[in-house]
Amino acid sequence: MEKEYFAHESAIIDEGCKIGKGTKIWHFTHVMKGCEIGENCNLGQNVVVSPDVILGKNVKVQNNVSIYTGVICEDDVFLGPSMVFTNVINPRSHILRRDQYKPTLVRHGASIGANATIVCGNEIGEFAFIGAGSVITKNVPAYALIVGNPGRHAGWMSEYGHRLHFDENNIAVCPESHEKYELTKDGKVNKI
Repeated sequence: MEKEYFAHESAIIDEGCKIGKGTKIWHFTHVMKGCEIGENCNLGQNVVVSPDVILGKNVKVQNNVSIYTGVICEDDVFLGPSMVFTNVINPRSHILRRDQYKPTLVRHGASIGANATIVCGNEIGEFAFIGAGSVITKNVPAYALIVGNPGRHAGWMSEYGHRLHFDENNIAVCPESHEKYELTKDGKVNKI
């Protein structure tokens, strides 16, 4: 049976992986056992996908990204060049902690910028936008813009990746999609 995805001849795909139709896996990428990769994903050059990682549909993984065991990325997630996930809070070379991996969930549509680090055990909310080089040490709300080290909340982003500016009624309009968003009294953003 012919595979329904593309893998460059230098890519290594271990047995027991599920890879969706239309996915592309590029040069020197290693997809380890038990991974599930959805349809129409793109894994750039020199990517490592550790055992049992789950990637939804249309996930874009740029060059030099390491996705460690415990990570789940929902549909339409963007992982920028050289960003990295961790999976142990207190790693030591001489102490084996494979039974202490902490899960990380990246929700639908979130974008993580180049060279960002996501410390394990945190959730990145839907359509959140993590700036390049940011270090995420706590949960990130949906639509939040996070920048810096440690990451700090710097505003809100639309689903199209534009900064949202709220009026006196706490309503913002995306300049590209013209979709409306509301900033609620409890400090959350919802599309309306």
